Amino acid sequence: MAEKSIKFEVVTPERRVFSADIESLVVPAVTGYLGIWPNHAPLVTALDIGVIQYKQAGKFKKMAVSGGFMEVIDNKVSVLADTAEPGELIDLARAEAAKERAMRRLSERKADLDVKRAELALKRALSRIKAAR
Repeated sequence: MAEKSIKFEVVTPERRVFSADIESLVVPAVTGYLGIWPNHAPLVTALDIGVIQYKQAGKFKKMAVSGGFMEVIDNKVSVLADTAEPGELIDLARAEAAKERAMRRLSERKADLDVKRAELALKRALSRIKAAR
């Protein structure tokens, strides 16, 4: 009989961020966003900075992640993320301030600016803002 839920777990180097049964999810893979449903085929992929959106008890929820890996096997999705933050726990003002700092650094383009680092900071801030809203 086909399962109707997926066991979803998100772990960072510091802690387990989330563990519950869900209905579906969409993740930011490095090749684009991927949708995962119950009984999905086995899969391993690298994750990009972005927002995981998942459906639990009929409601959509969001979580900001900044890279890592995902494995799907036997109706279980395991995300090993560099960082992960549930949308409802994100300090929106702090995320907005980080976005402004990164944008300012990129627009000023000082000689010692690490452009790639500033671009990644902006991408992380934008994903946190999107997950919080």
